Amino acid sequence: MTDLLYLGDAYLTDFAATVTGVDEAGRVALDRTAFYPTGGGQAHDTGRLGTARVTEVRKDGEIVWHTIEGEPPTLGQTVHGTIDWDRRHQLMRTHTAMHVLCGVIWNEWRVPVTGGNMEPLHARMDFEFDPLPEGFAETVERLVAAELRADRPIRVEYLPRAVALGDADLIRTKVSLIPESVTEVRVVDIVGLDKQADGGTHVRSTAEIGGFRVVKTESKGKGNKRLRIEITDPQA
Repeated sequence: MTDLLYLGDAYLTDFAATVTGVDEAGRVALDRTAFYPTGGGQAHDTGRLGTARVTEVRKDGEIVWHTIEGEPPTLGQTVHGTIDWDRRHQLMRTHTAMHVLCGVIWNEWRVPVTGGNMEPLHARMDFEFDPLPEGFAETVERLVAAELRADRPIRVEYLPRAVALGDADLIRTKVSLIPESVTEVRVVDIVGLDKQADGGTHVRSTAEIGGFRVVKTESKGKGNKRLRIEITDPQA
């Protein structure tokens, strides 16, 4: 099992760990990691393990594997990991903006998410609309901008599985994506706006996100509408 340091501190960029596995492809497993693996619609982190470049991170069961470019370490070796902070922070801002968007749409229209994906400063989210309300993009931009200006704090807590799954407001996806093996559910709370089960990395407040823009709306079939969004720097 890999200890997932990013769950407790999304701002952690340097850490030491012990190598617990090296596979034939040269991927490296560690006893602990701050690297976020691809999952939940969020892209993986990049960075370095020692002098080797980390190019991809994947979770296989309870183990996180780091794909590297460079000489692999040896089993039992202590290595130093460094996260590419610019990429991580952009993903944090983007992911939190998606939660703000979810909160605005849920509170205004009570519509669930049907899918989503993100890259640094860009994302798409699908919602169960049919059709989209008139003036939807402009209304969403206005409501989200107000939440960013409100500088709402963002907190992380853990709830027993039964408690979390019993609260319909915490599971915003159309289908619950929480594995049955999870006994405690991590909840990200944008205080006063949105509270969701989530395993990703987030900023500390909504003001840290920057700016928000709806780039495009698309129809992906009956009852499924897509928003493409962009996150901009605070001064933009």
